[in-house]
Amino acid sequence: MSGRYYLWIMARLVAAVLIVAWAASYIGSGNGEKEFQKTQEAIKHVRSFRMTDATQSSPAQRVESLWEVDCNKNNVHYRWHVSSGDGDPAKEVLQDRTSVAGQDYDRNTDGTFALARYTDANHSAKIVCDRIAQGTSLIFPQLDNMIRRGVIQKADKKTVNGVRCREWHVTLRAGLNRLAHDSVCIGLEDHLPYELTDAATGTHTSFSDYNVPLQIELPDLRLQPASAGTN
Repeated sequence: MSGRYYLWIMARLVAAVLIVAWAASYIGSGNGEKEFQKTQEAIKHVRSFRMTDATQSSPAQRVESLWEVDCNKNNVHYRWHVSSGDGDPAKEVLQDRTSVAGQDYDRNTDGTFALARYTDANHSAKIVCDRIAQGTSLIFPQLDNMIRRGVIQKADKKTVNGVRCREWHVTLRAGLNRLAHDSVCIGLEDHLPYELTDAATGTHTSFSDYNVPLQIELPDLRLQPASAGTN
């Protein structure tokens, strides 16, 4: 009888430990979800920012992009650059576009601007700013997907672009037998994202200059449609 009693006690202790471990895991995950939800809401109120993104897609190719967005002035600058590891200019691709008050301008290789021959709604200031306010912008980390499909773990604090932020590690199922590992650093005070890394693609994204006036180089608004050109 005594042996059975002690076995019963041990079983209860093991069950209690498992319940506590499960609860801690649940609470920890919940904290991550709550923090990401705060970030989603904070992003909707962003009126200006700068984003840089770099991906070493292969040893022979590097992709870099830049977004400079100032919704208060209705200006957006977007730059996308693909370079090859061997330095071959024929393999280089560059798009440099500025949207000013609903009009798109392309930057030529000599540094001058020309009215764009075609428009791209994804780069227009109105569309970009509307999507940010609606929480549907693809420029920022896709936190909805991380909340729904990921396991979120709290990590250490660090400084990114002069701002103290908390890093969160996210493990996502990327296929039947593969996991993707992302990390997002979220500002301790403003809950905005300052850094995103994707281990699978080697992508590093940095955010800065939230809600401050940006010095975006603008074209001469006296340009006429006849001067339109391409890079």
